[in-house]
Amino acid sequence: MSLINTQVQPFKATAFHNGKFVDLSEASLAGKWSVLIFMPAAFTFNCPTEVEDAADNYAEFQSAGAEVYIVTTDTHFAHKVWHETSPAVGKAKFPLIGDPTHQLTRAFGVHIEEAGLALRGTFVINPEGQIKTAEVHDNAIARDVKETLRKLKAAQYVAKNPGQVCPAKWKEGEKTLTPSLDLVGKI
Repeated sequence: MSLINTQVQPFKATAFHNGKFVDLSEASLAGKWSVLIFMPAAFTFNCPTEVEDAADNYAEFQSAGAEVYIVTTDTHFAHKVWHETSPAVGKAKFPLIGDPTHQLTRAFGVHIEEAGLALRGTFVINPEGQIKTAEVHDNAIARDVKETLRKLKAAQYVAKNPGQVCPAKWKEGEKTLTPSLDLVGKI
C-alpha cells in the first residue's frame, strides 16, 4: 500500500540537534514542510556522504521553508558521537533522529526486519502531515539531495496551485501544465 497522501503516524523519538538531545514527534513536523531521509545506520560508508550532501544543501531547504531530518536505527547517543567524529556528518545542522525501536522505519515501510536496519527512503511531508513524495531503494545506492529538493519544490508548487502539474524534470520557475482534454495525445 502506498503512503502517498496518508498522514504521518504518531511517533516519539529523540534526535541529536545542534549539540543537544531533543524529543520529536509527529507534532514536530506540523506547520512546515519536512523531509525525512532514512539511512541504514551511523558509521557506515554511504551514509556520511548523504548527510554531507544534505548539509551542503541545507540552506536551500531552509529557504524553501523545510526542515530536514536524518533517521537511522541507531540511538541519539550514537548520532552525537557520529556528528563529533565524522567530518562529513559534523556539517549537519539538522536533527539526526535515532530510531532504535524501529517505530519510524516500520511506519514508513523502510525497515529491514532481518537486519534491524533501514532502507534508503526519502519522504517529503506537507505542513498538514501528509506524505507527498516517497522514494525507497537499495542501500548500495546513495541519493542526490538536489533531486529531493526539486521534488520538495514541485510538491510546494502544486499545493499552492491546484489544477497544475509539474512535468518531468520540472524546476522552480519553469512552465507547468494544466491537465485538460485538449492536451490528451498532444504532448
